[in-house]
Amino acid sequence: MKRILAIMVGVLAIGSSALAQTPDDPIERSLAPAPRAMKEGATVIKWKSDGTYDTLRKGTNRLVCYDQSGEPTEQPYSVQCTSIGNLDRVAQNKKFEAIADAKARQAAIEAAEKDGTRVKPEFGSVFITMSGPDREHARTHTTIAVPGATAQSLGLPDNNKQGGVWIMNAGTTTAHLMIPGA
Repeated sequence: MKRILAIMVGVLAIGSSALAQTPDDPIERSLAPAPRAMKEGATVIKWKSDGTYDTLRKGTNRLVCYDQSGEPTEQPYSVQCTSIGNLDRVAQNKKFEAIADAKARQAAIEAAEKDGTRVKPEFGSVFITMSGPDREHARTHTTIAVPGATAQSLGLPDNNKQGGVWIMNAGTTTAHLMIPGA
């Protein structure tokens, strides 16, 4: 009887553990775009409306992932992973994204860029975003932050006309490498 009870408890524990690992689980959902080799050690956070966040799971590497579905300017399904070093930049972006008027939002970003208050992302860090109308139809897009980079400084084009990797927003804190198909 004790053995059967132990087996039943084990099955229940495995079953509830499996249920906790569904795509609806906030941690698993946030980790969807994480590279397989980094997923286990990634930190998972939940952003609050004031630009701060709660840590849902403390990680052991520098990757941090979060769900931003339904936030202003985001798709219904939108999850992102980046470097922990970029959290101040993401927090600032979320404050800008809260500005409903697109022209006012862009003006605020440009003013911060001009007056030097625009937070720089970590040079060489990735932003991996999965977004779309739902998870099934989401696409993954990866960029590499290169704040301040120009075509001259990196030797890469600052437009997509050549079909390869190129620098978008060259010369700004928003400069990043666009990777076709990634």
